[in-house]
Amino acid sequence: MRKVLLLCTALLAFSCGNEQPDLIVRTSIKGLKKGTVYLKKVKDTSLITIDSVVINGNSMFELKSDLESPEVFYLYLDKNDGKNDRITFFADKGVTEINTTLKNFVFDAKIKGSEQQKVLEDYQLLMSRINHRNLDLIKESFDAQKNGDSSAFIDYEKKQNNIIKSKYLQTVNFAINNSDSEVAPYLALTEIYNAKINFLDTINKSLTPKVKASKYGKELDAFIKEIKAKENK
Repeated sequence: MRKVLLLCTALLAFSCGNEQPDLIVRTSIKGLKKGTVYLKKVKDTSLITIDSVVINGNSMFELKSDLESPEVFYLYLDKNDGKNDRITFFADKGVTEINTTLKNFVFDAKIKGSEQQKVLEDYQLLMSRINHRNLDLIKESFDAQKNGDSSAFIDYEKKQNNIIKSKYLQTVNFAINNSDSEVAPYLALTEIYNAKINFLDTINKSLTPKVKASKYGKELDAFIKEIKAKENK
């Protein structure tokens, strides 16, 4: 009996020791020789470190985390120069691969993993077009100020307000069109959290049951209820 108990204990310890984490982030940073890389996420409004690795010659490594539902993580690089660069990515259970370079840590990042990451990248592409329009508008305003054209500056303010409205409306439409992705409530909470409550409510009502039960789905629902409670006081 004692031998059986010892065998069961050994098997349990072995299985626990070989238990796979929910998320593995396989990373390669070309050109990195020394530094520390951190895997972080937001918990209760605070940014916390989930895992870290000290790099000393090997630029390929893995970081791990538990994961209840898809969510956003941050890969921070500390090059021991007082600067911290970070890559934002949307992870689901399984393996996420991040390949980048030391020289352009953020801009060279190629991320392969979750379906949510693909949706997030589609949104970022959409917003980049709006941001380019805004940069062109800022240049027009700067030129108008140099030339003393006050009417052009007034026109700039109107155009800028239209760009902001366009960003909000396109974000709402994007979230509704991707209501089966956890990216939808995430965008509502991070990009248009100060939008009219009916916009947020529309996104919330469009979410699939699976997304509603996710981390960001629950947070969006709680956020909307909090706003409505304040309005009804």
